[in-house]
Amino acid sequence: MIYSNSLIYIEVHDSEIPWLKIFTHVQHKEFSECSRNERMMIFDVLDLIEREMLTYFKPEKINIASFGNMLPQVHWHIMARFTNDSYFPEPMWGVKQRSGEFKVAPMEPFIEKLKAVLTSRLAAS
Repeated sequence: MIYSNSLIYIEVHDSEIPWLKIFTHVQHKEFSECSRNERMMIFDVLDLIEREMLTYFKPEKINIASFGNMLPQVHWHIMARFTNDSYFPEPMWGVKQRSGEFKVAPMEPFIEKLKAVLTSRLAAS
């Protein structure tokens, strides 16, 4: 877990691409079951993460998804995508398009910066 407050927590998904997941602490099956505060917090955090990913990783595209078929709990995926990652332009759950080792900027500096941004911006809200 890289961040947590009273409503949500954020985890890193182990992947070749930068991929974070946002969960609510209270387990809801559907997004519409979340409180207004939970929904607003999720959107605020998605916005912050997307902006930080765009600045730091400079991806081709940011993918944001919420499925919950395998894990029927509200959670959101946010992924930085690159034209030369193994699956692009397919979703990360799709058919692998190429082999080889994909390199991206290291996650550790990004996570440290993101923690600072989340802490300062969300504490103010």
